[in-house]
Amino acid sequence: MEKIALIMNGGSRNMVISDKTVARLKTLGEVVINEGSTGKEDVIKAISGATVAITSWGNTGIDAEILAACPDLKLVCHAAGSVKPIVTDALWKKGVRVVSSACPLGHGVAETALGFTISASKNFYNLNASLHNGGWEEGKDAIGDLFDLTVGVISAGWEGAHYIELLQNFNVDVLLYDPFVSDERAAALGCRKASLEELLRASDIVSIHAPSIPETYHMFNEETIGMMKDDAVLINTARGSLIDEQALYTHMKAGKLKYACLDVTDPEPPAADNPLRTLPNCIMTPHLAGLANNGLKRIGAFVCDEIERFLKGEKLVAEVTEDMLARMA
Repeated sequence: MEKIALIMNGGSRNMVISDKTVARLKTLGEVVINEGSTGKEDVIKAISGATVAITSWGNTGIDAEILAACPDLKLVCHAAGSVKPIVTDALWKKGVRVVSSACPLGHGVAETALGFTISASKNFYNLNASLHNGGWEEGKDAIGDLFDLTVGVISAGWEGAHYIELLQNFNVDVLLYDPFVSDERAAALGCRKASLEELLRASDIVSIHAPSIPETYHMFNEETIGMMKDDAVLINTARGSLIDEQALYTHMKAGKLKYACLDVTDPEPPAADNPLRTLPNCIMTPHLAGLANNGLKRIGAFVCDEIERFLKGEKLVAEVTEDMLARMA
């Protein structure tokens, strides 16, 4: 019989694992819940003899000492985003398979990006400000539909790919910049690969979904933002480090971009004197794009689905391998 150990702390468990998910897990094997902390002693006690472990925010690396307590461990499902905090050389060496929950998290991010896409196209933000100031018609000439536009997508990982999938419901052309995606994969998603420069010059809307790695630091800078159309919309639901905020402010202050919709900044929260706060067409939200509140329970349901697939010998949806880490957040 499988032994499934939930080794996250109680706070993280309550955020992502519903009673319904626990009941589902109990149909797959013996479920052990860590009632203590994510300190090594409590984790070893909970994971002892487990074949499947579920981690989340707060867990640290599953190292050789922890693995010694569970020699038959075969699968770790991380009920959070990046797996980097919990993977170790010892885990890879043992051949334990690893699953990330960036996939369901990415769905929430993609849906938020679509919300920005629609609301910015419809000019909701300026119209709302106008109405609150007694106006009515001001701004209506800037209303647009998602029709016959070009949308540029930066990276087609789990969230970028879902954003592209959502865009298939609209009559738009989708360009993709992602060095790790083939032309064939892009076509299957419903988009066309392009160079970064082509994408920026052609797109009416640009949505960033790339990871925060050294290669993407300030990829939106004085030069690249300058390539964008003056009336384009820039959406960032990825990480704040991808945008040089001073360059963005300089361009927008000079009249470039219809909107910048930023769910993330660098640092977070943005400084009180961050000049982007002064721009009415710079829309800022407090890093809410991932699943929130009730939506976080989707993570637990996804983890349960992955465990079921693993036990049936089926292909995992969100497996992470060691060679993938260098290009992941």
